[in-house]
Amino acid sequence: MRKLPARFGMFLYGVLQAAMTTGVATAIATHTMTGFGDGFFQHWTKNWGIAWLTMLPLVVGVSPLIRRVVLAVTELPRGAPSASSQGTAPVARRT
Repeated sequence: MRKLPARFGMFLYGVLQAAMTTGVATAIATHTMTGFGDGFFQHWTKNWGIAWLTMLPLVVGVSPLIRRVVLAVTELPRGAPSASSQGTAPVARRT
């Protein structure tokens, strides 16, 4: 199987994360409003599609900022591999 170049890793992560999170959240909300009866799947897929298309640009756009904030307030243990050595997008790290 052909793999995507590593430079697409953060984008792919955002796509999958947004899809799974919005899928679960909209399934719970749809169930709360309609139950699992007739029409659940149609209501859920419509709501999930809207939620995913809304959240995808936000997740992909805000992820780099969140990553920088997390790196700024955490400390890697000595000898731990950096994010750039694990095939993810390179990040400048203060020492």
